[in-house]
Amino acid sequence: MIDKKNLMSEADFEALLDEFNSTPKEGYVAKATVINEDKNMVTVDLGLKTEAYIPRREFGADAVKKGDIVDVYVERYEGPDGNVIASRDKARREEAWVNLEKKIAGEETIEGVVMERVRGGFIVDLYGVLAFMPGSQADLRPLHNPDDLIGKTQNYKILKMDHARSNVIVSHRAIMEDQQADQRREMMQNIKIGDALTGTVKNITDYGVFVDLGGIDGLLHVTDLSWKRISHPKELLAVGDEVKVKVIAYDAETQRISLGMKQLEEDPWKDLINTFNVGDQLTGKVSNITDYGVFVELSNGVEGLVHVSEMSWTKKNTHPSKIVELGQEVKVQVLEIDSEKRRLSLGIKQTQENPWAQFAASHEVGQEVEGEIKNITEFGLFVTVATDLDGMVHIGDLDWDVAGEEAIKEYKAGDKIKAKILEISVEKERISLGVKQLKEDRVGEAIDEIKKGDIITCTIKEVEENGLVVDAKGLNGYIARMDLARERSEQRTDRFAADEKIDAIVLSVSKKDRKVKLSVKALEINEEKKMMKEYGSTESGAALADILGAAIAEKKEDK
Repeated sequence: MIDKKNLMSEADFEALLDEFNSTPKEGYVAKATVINEDKNMVTVDLGLKTEAYIPRREFGADAVKKGDIVDVYVERYEGPDGNVIASRDKARREEAWVNLEKKIAGEETIEGVVMERVRGGFIVDLYGVLAFMPGSQADLRPLHNPDDLIGKTQNYKILKMDHARSNVIVSHRAIMEDQQADQRREMMQNIKIGDALTGTVKNITDYGVFVDLGGIDGLLHVTDLSWKRISHPKELLAVGDEVKVKVIAYDAETQRISLGMKQLEEDPWKDLINTFNVGDQLTGKVSNITDYGVFVELSNGVEGLVHVSEMSWTKKNTHPSKIVELGQEVKVQVLEIDSEKRRLSLGIKQTQENPWAQFAASHEVGQEVEGEIKNITEFGLFVTVATDLDGMVHIGDLDWDVAGEEAIKEYKAGDKIKAKILEISVEKERISLGVKQLKEDRVGEAIDEIKKGDIITCTIKEVEENGLVVDAKGLNGYIARMDLARERSEQRTDRFAADEKIDAIVLSVSKKDRKVKLSVKALEINEEKKMMKEYGSTESGAALADILGAAIAEKKEDK
């Protein structure tokens, strides 16, 4: 049976429920009344005679007095001293989070202030909530001076938000990319090839310049900066310069725009054909020096190349920088005009007297000259025969009898020698000289008198193991061991002695080596064939003794 006396009335129950709901809960913000304050601590009443002590510094510069109602964050009940642990700072942060969530509800961006620079990025204040912005999300391109962002107010896009962990990551770059994309789309819809635009130099590279056209970038290639040749874009432009450009190409799909500066000016090559002719001699300024030649500017935007081979008649292996200087005025001759390839070939040496032609006009082949040895190489001597003009004596033209490799050892640079002109070639720019031609070539004359098949009486000069060195009419001759006799048993060099005379037939004559090759064996065979023919013997098996016997008998009868 229910005791009605002890039953709680409905009004009492509602009062008790209101009292429970009004009790501050852990992890939430609650209203509290300031009941005491001093310079170090503020005491607040959370209701139900529940008090909390909060450090005065958490209230910052706010004026606090007894009776004020303030928001505090209830961390937990019954701390070490039996009181509630509460925080004014955390209450502010919770309030800031609530305001932040309300602010970004339905919005894509939010305003914030860069507070400080930290490792890897920046701390941004978003209405009391501190967020992290990675350095890569600060701008479209790396910042030159990141500290310039400190204190700057700008819009941000929230990339990540975690209330439980108080973690917010934002990006300003994302907003810039969206704006740039919109601007690019709008601009690309209206842009046309041939449009003249004004932009700002944003970046400079070795191959060209990136120009900001107002939210969209275009590339100004180094070849489209000027009609004249430049080595680097920095010669004409600097970052931040305002430039006028012309749209020369664009791709709507890739949104790439190619720009030109020189296209806003008249092409100086248009009038070149009517201005210059091959053979014209002009004056220009050296604008660039390379290993292969120099560029000479003839007028604004028109340059020609003087190849290293066309710079000097005589300085063949000299670097162009040793002949002319940058900025020097030089006289040139037009050698070739290629309007399609926009190439102009020039020559410097053609404006000067040709020393090779001058030498040819004052000298002739066979004439004797005297000069100083300028250089010695493995293939000959270079002898100065006129101012800056050298002739060459090949090692084969040093001596008639001594090998060139040995003969050249007798000479040294600086020696003065006499030589005979063997050839003058203006086209090949070459003068050939000879020293041995100054003397009579007795050996050469002797070689001309000897022919293959001649029978010569030789004098043995030296007996070697493999043959005999002989004197054949004043020439060096040689009889190999196998050519000493027909019979193998007689092919011995010890049968012979120096100064002994011997008949042999000429096998070959070498004018180059100035040597004669001879054979006793071949002579014996020829004589045998001659006897067989004379005595009518055609049988291959006929005995040599029978033939010789008949010949001896005939000679006896003659006597």
